[in-house]
Amino acid sequence: MSSAKYISFPKVEGLASRQAHADLPEGTFERELGKEGFFGPATHMYHRHAPTGWRHWEGPLRPRAYDLTAINQSGGSPFDAKLVLHNASVKMRQWRFSGRMDHLVRNADGDELLFIHQGAGALYCDYGHLPFATGDYIVLPRSTMWRIETAAPVTMLLFECTNGTVCTPERGSVGRHAVYDEAMLETPRIDEAFKAQYDEQEWSVVVKRRALISTVTYPFNPLDAVGWHGDLAPVRLNVADIRPLMSHRYHLPPSAHTTWVGNRFVICTFVPRPFETDPGALKVPFFHNNDDYDEVIFYHAGDFFSRDNIKPGVITWHPCGFTHGPHPKALQRMYEAAKPATDEYAVMLDARDALDAGPEMDGVEMRAYAESWMTPEPVQAPKPKRI
Repeated sequence: MSSAKYISFPKVEGLASRQAHADLPEGTFERELGKEGFFGPATHMYHRHAPTGWRHWEGPLRPRAYDLTAINQSGGSPFDAKLVLHNASVKMRQWRFSGRMDHLVRNADGDELLFIHQGAGALYCDYGHLPFATGDYIVLPRSTMWRIETAAPVTMLLFECTNGTVCTPERGSVGRHAVYDEAMLETPRIDEAFKAQYDEQEWSVVVKRRALISTVTYPFNPLDAVGWHGDLAPVRLNVADIRPLMSHRYHLPPSAHTTWVGNRFVICTFVPRPFETDPGALKVPFFHNNDDYDEVIFYHAGDFFSRDNIKPGVITWHPCGFTHGPHPKALQRMYEAAKPATDEYAVMLDARDALDAGPEMDGVEMRAYAESWMTPEPVQAPKPKRI
């Protein structure tokens, strides 16, 4: 059987820009229709009206926003974390915790990626002691035993890579040091803090496998390693250490900001960067249909330049096939930057398979979000400036 290949026959029809995301025909809005989450074939269409200028919305495909700050739950274990969104490949949960965990946990269903939205503390695991703070990512290989002690109350997102491994993305022609140098990755240490927690008291390890919980009890603390060597270990990376790819003449797609790759999903990170300087280049995200991926953005901190009335701790969820882009007010800044650089930190989950909301998300949904795109009259496309 011959290998499959996308049908490819690049053409230009009617009035169109020769360069995507720049020098749009006057009075038009650009929309990208793409496969494989910006990695596959794509077409750019040029419309007389903003592609999100609808007046009514019905049905389950509507865009959604959830205020995760309204979830008051906390628990003594990450397995108590509230399920936010999920499919067979990834589970996104939120956990709030303060204090010292009195047991260990182990996720046997897949690698775990933690994102520390608020708080600080220390993680203890098979490999040693690892301090953490706001803005840290921590990758925990599957079945790592761990617990935390907090110095300030912690709110974190947990992304389970179900039956898979969290990897770093291919960086292509920009080289292995782009986005972040791997020398920035910190690993746990068998230091004095780790040695101080050795003891001969009874400890429980709570293990999750196939979403079922088992508990193993030891007459000693099983975090008793005295050393290790190898290339499998938890790693920590802070968002402040990410150096985003930039293009002064072209607005890069979200895939350029990929930080981690899972099994049928990717995690991207948006961090402050200079705006594009070319007068004809878009300064806001372009309208697009991500026709193979659900897109989820968690707003961590800062001023979210392409969204109105979104605060830290909120997530937006745009299901596959939903046309989206900048909010109506942001459209008037398509070609003009209000300041030299963006001021936002956000974590994006792009899932290859359709996501479902957790059972308690209905209670924290911001139901007016779909209507927030509506405009009382047609938005006029601003004119691009020319050199």
